[in-house]
Amino acid sequence: MSFAREAGRAIRSTLVLWVITALIYPFAMIAVGQILFPWQANGSLITNNQGQVVGSALIGQPFTSDRYFNSRLSTTAYSTADPKNDPNKILQTGISGASNLAPSNPALIERIKGKPDPDPQKALEGEIPRLEKAAIKPTADLVYTSGSGLDPHITPEAARAQIDRVARSRGLPPNQVEILVTKNTDARFLGIFGEPGVNVLKLNLALDAIASIDDRYL
Repeated sequence: MSFAREAGRAIRSTLVLWVITALIYPFAMIAVGQILFPWQANGSLITNNQGQVVGSALIGQPFTSDRYFNSRLSTTAYSTADPKNDPNKILQTGISGASNLAPSNPALIERIKGKPDPDPQKALEGEIPRLEKAAIKPTADLVYTSGSGLDPHITPEAARAQIDRVARSRGLPPNQVEILVTKNTDARFLGIFGEPGVNVLKLNLALDAIASIDDRYL
């Protein structure tokens, strides 16, 4: 068999495989996603009562007002951190990713407990003092960053720790806010995988929905 024939067969095989793997397969997956799972395929986008996209169910975002439940540290600052002023090292590993600091690392301890200093520019308020100042019992997920830096969930314990503050700020009965937390708690996948979690964006939108209903009858 001649070299030219072998080379021609190799080129044809390469082109066929390229068409299958680079064109047919990707477009087939796009079609399957858009037909069977359009919401997930388009980013799991969440809209408010006005139909405006306010975020994704898969990516956390900042909430700092007392009227809202706060997200995890890693999800509250990754999109707003200033590279030139990033004391919590949110952008140390890029937009997504954990710091990988060991529990004994002084930088992690300072971020959690704080770093007093006579010079206000050098002082660092730790996560635990910040939470205690807001009358929130510190939980692990409110103190430590997530592995991805994009986690949109907090634990039910972390959500319950913020109920009194949110209820007081909004003038709502704590039990009404607790009911919202329960309704927006995702169970384990298939009942056995993972841990229950509360999607902070969905929970805060539910809070705003209550305010809209109340305003309607004022």
